Amino acid sequence: MTVVKVHPRRLGRESVLKALYALELSNDQPEKILSDIFERELIDKKTGRFVTSLFNNSVKYKDWCEKQVSDHLVNWNLDRVALLDRLILQMAISEIYFLKDIPPKVSISEAIEIAKRYSTDESSGFVNGILDAVYKSKLAAEQEQLKEDKE
Repeated sequence: MTVVKVHPRRLGRESVLKALYALELSNDQPEKILSDIFERELIDKKTGRFVTSLFNNSVKYKDWCEKQVSDHLVNWNLDRVALLDRLILQMAISEIYFLKDIPPKVSISEAIEIAKRYSTDESSGFVNGILDAVYKSKLAAEQEQLKEDKE
């Protein structure tokens, strides 16, 4: 039997997804849900700080992240996107925009892998397409800002 070692941040992202899912389905406060996750999952201190930051940003900027997704849907409505896919996108967009120490390509790749594991067969391609478009928009906005700063 082969044992596959999973990177602590992957486990952290999966924990955040579980926490976001619990938040959607319960009336519990985010602090309680995060506390419950830490009780159930084996997370070291460094990964715990990452989980806390990613979860809190994902909750704080949920509406903004959903707007980013909506802006990149073609002939589709956000309400029709599967809950797990929405949560994976919310988490990844929060990571791309608000966790500066992680390369966006890593965030996108991780979201795709998590979609493969937790969602439908089509989800990884969908998540990839949306996150690629969101990231390109972010790059374009940054380029525009640089251009304006030079003027």
